[in-house]
Amino acid sequence: MSSQIDLAAAAREHLPADVADTWLSLLRPGIRLISADDGDRAAVGYLGGEPELPDELAWPVWEGHGSLSFIASVDCAALPRVVGEMGLPADGRLLFFYFDGQYDGGEAMVFASDPESQAGARVVYVPAGRASAQRATPEGIEPYKRIWLTSRAVSTAPSYDHLVLHDAFGADFSQATEPEHPLRRREFCSAISSGEGPLHQLGGYAWPVQGDVEYEVAQAALGGSVDWRDPALASEASRWLLLAQFDSDDNANMMWGDMGMLYWLIRPDDLAARRFDRAMFTWQCC
Repeated sequence: MSSQIDLAAAAREHLPADVADTWLSLLRPGIRLISADDGDRAAVGYLGGEPELPDELAWPVWEGHGSLSFIASVDCAALPRVVGEMGLPADGRLLFFYFDGQYDGGEAMVFASDPESQAGARVVYVPAGRASAQRATPEGIEPYKRIWLTSRAVSTAPSYDHLVLHDAFGADFSQATEPEHPLRRREFCSAISSGEGPLHQLGGYAWPVQGDVEYEVAQAALGGSVDWRDPALASEASRWLLLAQFDSDDNANMMWGDMGMLYWLIRPDDLAARRFDRAMFTWQCC
């Protein structure tokens, strides 16, 4: 089980007091999903295997390409109480599906830069009390290994170049004007780096492999062809929150590119209205 980093202690040790105060005010709660033993009573869901779906709900398909692979299921009622603060449902189940290339040998891929490919990633919400049964995986894809998950509430911090840092610290944070800003110094970055994985998580800030994922889904939301310097892109990126991320995980036989990560993001109003079909997807790898 991975250990929780004391972000407050790291900030107080490595940052000036005023910078630490501002940075700590930006932290967001999240829920880390951790491998559990089979039959663990604290299990909140699972990776892989075969999902439980209502009889009337069809297995998600990317039309013209094929069936999506099942990634994970989470029982919201079993999660830490911080779900209310995060805006997640208090009950029901969230299921995640992704077109991982098994069906067509990797010919079609899901990219945020191609909004039409968003059909290759899906979030399904099954409300509490809705009868469901285990569904066999469609022909053409193999299920991932079932790994049970437990959870714990964590504090999460924005990545080193996240847009909220620019909003909070302004010109002083610009890499061009002050490359030695305390938040960018190696000692502080090392102190708050996880160093442990896999990093499966609900809510909070994403752990980007390459760059801020909010900008990637903003591109998809705006049609996929917005100049990266266009202020409209930053404005759109600020509207998206991490819903879930699923890391590469050897135990589940999951490998997203070269040690990559899958991300689903959602707008707060859609989260509040339980419109999980409007969540958007991106992925990154080394």
